[in-house]
Amino acid sequence: MSAIVYYGSVVNPVNLGTFKALPSCLLAVGPTGNIDWIAEHVGDSMVQETMAAHGYVDVEVVCLREGEFIMPGLIDTHTHASQVPNLGSGQQYELLDWLDKVTFPMESRFSDLDFAMRSYASVVRRIIDSGTTTCCYFGTIHLEGTKVLAETVHASGQRAFVGKCDMDRNSPSYYIEPSAEASISAAKAFISHVRQLPSNSDSAEPLVQPILTPRFAITCTASLLKSLGGLAASDPNLRIQTHISENPNEVAFTTSLFPECSSYADVYASFGLLRANTILAHAVHLNDEEIELVAQTKAGISHCPTSNFNLNSGVAPIGIYLDRGIKVGLGTDVSGGYSPSILSAIRNASIASKVVAMQHRGDPLKPAEFANKQLSVASLLYLATLGGAEVCNLEKSVGSFSVGKSFDALVVSVRDDAGNPAMWGLDLTSRSLGGRLEQFFFCGDDRNISRVFVQGKLIGGTAYAR
Repeated sequence: MSAIVYYGSVVNPVNLGTFKALPSCLLAVGPTGNIDWIAEHVGDSMVQETMAAHGYVDVEVVCLREGEFIMPGLIDTHTHASQVPNLGSGQQYELLDWLDKVTFPMESRFSDLDFAMRSYASVVRRIIDSGTTTCCYFGTIHLEGTKVLAETVHASGQRAFVGKCDMDRNSPSYYIEPSAEASISAAKAFISHVRQLPSNSDSAEPLVQPILTPRFAITCTASLLKSLGGLAASDPNLRIQTHISENPNEVAFTTSLFPECSSYADVYASFGLLRANTILAHAVHLNDEEIELVAQTKAGISHCPTSNFNLNSGVAPIGIYLDRGIKVGLGTDVSGGYSPSILSAIRNASIASKVVAMQHRGDPLKPAEFANKQLSVASLLYLATLGGAEVCNLEKSVGSFSVGKSFDALVVSVRDDAGNPAMWGLDLTSRSLGGRLEQFFFCGDDRNISRVFVQGKLIGGTAYAR
């Protein structure tokens, strides 16, 4: 790959309260797909001089059009690739009934490798074209079917963590692993398979990595959790993903299964599965003891508001978690969530924070804190990008633009010719770059994502040649 320079509007998250809106930025991507240098404020007449000062001579320059901007790629910290075929189905149920009546029957079909290959090819393409450059995927209990998912993601060029589900109880007879020993054996085989995939980038870490995936405590015996904890202890770099405190009935069932543990979070901690590279999906109903435990272990939370609304689970108090210094990213949680796009999660995260704020209307608020307040556009941007990178322990590589980081990015268009009827682009000059970002967040869809890059390589978007 040759070096290339992008010139035009760039949006770059800084922290939960701030982002940079740079209308005339030069961003240079080197041959490895990493960012070589950034010049934040460069007038048209200074482009060539600035490039020459950085040793970039006869290097291609891509000039963005009015109404286009570059932003970091979206990071989905929790989704189920095997549930995409169920999008829009079973929304009348709450979690446990939804699993039994809708989800487990669909996931069981992925024992059919032909079905897995056809489905996962479509799933991964849809998720990439929705702007997701890094994704945390749950597969199914099927070793060979989940290998297909990992191979499909690898071939696509997306950055991802892929996990084979571990579950040996409280599941239908047609969709359960025969024993804890069988589950852990398959988990080890899957991890080995993913790590043997050939390198397809110059990324510091492989683009596709395995992730240990106990579905949730309800579907795992103590024997299985102990074995998974032992595997995790032997491999400190292996990420872990699971669910926690999504639904009140789930919480009650979990605590009844593990009476020796003080809480749902303590179940995972007791088996060595709660640590700095653990991703906990949902966390709607954590108590104070659990919040402290998550903070102490430095685990991250995947906030999945679309699913939490859709399955009537509740509203996670994300502001409280942020005030406690807990890492938080966003997840689509398809098909509990009805959209594979992080844009849906952004919108519902905004609404969820407003619901919490309305519930506490009139309460005294502290200026520097996030609890009981609505999330700003800057906060939403952070959660969808750099916050997600932190949850995945990738913040040194992706999530924002800085020298040495991977160019995982989107080119977004809010122009009328993007073809989105919800987007008003006729009078672009009246809207600031920050305003265009907000418009994309609340009105945009895949039609507004013209290019998707991972490690500097074009892998999706409307301009991607299929």
